Amino acid sequence: MRVRAERRVWTSRLVRLVSVLAAIGVWQVLTSQHLRLWVRFDMLPTVTQIVRAFGHQLGTDTYYLDLGQSLIRILTGFGLAALLGVTSGVALGRSRWCADILGPLTELARPIPAIAIVPVAILLFPDDEAGIVFITFLAAFFPIMVATRHAVRALPTIWEESVRTQGGTRFDVLWRVVLPGSLPGVFSGLSTGIGVAWICVVSAEMISGRLGVGYRTWQAYTIVDYPGVFVGIITIGVLGYTTSAAVEFIGRRVTHWLPRGEETVK
Repeated sequence: MRVRAERRVWTSRLVRLVSVLAAIGVWQVLTSQHLRLWVRFDMLPTVTQIVRAFGHQLGTDTYYLDLGQSLIRILTGFGLAALLGVTSGVALGRSRWCADILGPLTELARPIPAIAIVPVAILLFPDDEAGIVFITFLAAFFPIMVATRHAVRALPTIWEESVRTQGGTRFDVLWRVVLPGSLPGVFSGLSTGIGVAWICVVSAEMISGRLGVGYRTWQAYTIVDYPGVFVGIITIGVLGYTTSAAVEFIGRRVTHWLPRGEETVK
């Protein structure tokens, strides 16, 4: 049984690798042959041109400076969103007063795209850096808050009642029932939030940034450096995948006590 499980894992990895290599191969053929189907592939750089541009960028200090700047922005905004999003989600899920006072405000603000707040952020904050972090915070805050609130409200009432019958206080209920019971939902919100945060931090960098992967990608487009544009796109994708995978990895470690679904092969 263990051999079969390991074989399934390696087969899955092989299929994923082949799918990526196949997509890269198709891209190279379409662009190198300058095909115009419904999409103008002749306007896009080939894989070899992108690889050469990537190698050049990796040898410059600017690339790593942009990389570090974007990471600082995303980690700062996402960290604040995680802290306040989980706290407010628990409060909204547990307190009727919080739900009545803050609930309508959050529901009115939640549908507004964070990137639409860029003009407001420019007016509110004295420098672009704080505004970009604020946009990143808003982007991640609402998915985290909503997921946490739903996870708290979905907890079985019998769990709380069992703690109460043993003389537990409200703090005991919060610490022993609410927080551990809502962790799967919380990490689901964190995983969603980090993805949305990357979308908005890159967009904000393109609009009002001076450094960062998004700013450099847009600058490459303005000077018609299309391989440089795809270097930025690939970098953003790798960063987003890495940070999201890190959140999910931490989530699995924190919730290691949960039963995991296993597929059985007959």
